[in-house]
Amino acid sequence: MYEKRAWVMKLKTGNEKLYKERHDNIWPEMLDLMNKQGTHNFSIYRYGCLLFVYQERDTSIPEPDTIDPIIWRWWKMMAPLMETN
Repeated sequence: MYEKRAWVMKLKTGNEKLYKERHDNIWPEMLDLMNKQGTHNFSIYRYGCLLFVYQERDTSIPEPDTIDPIIWRWWKMMAPLMETN
């Protein structure tokens, strides 16, 4: 069974090009991790600085209890481009 998730994020103005470049060159280890953790059909749609994220996840694969260091590295790299709370 698949679980569907969606959320919205916001880029800081002026970071659209760098955001696209980084996602166009996503790390192979990030893709491998997403597959290993059951993520399928992960899509991000950008409208100006708004990001609409959609994910389907295989629920037969248990979610990890902690956040993988690869994800932490990605978030740390992307954080300066994003509006966060």
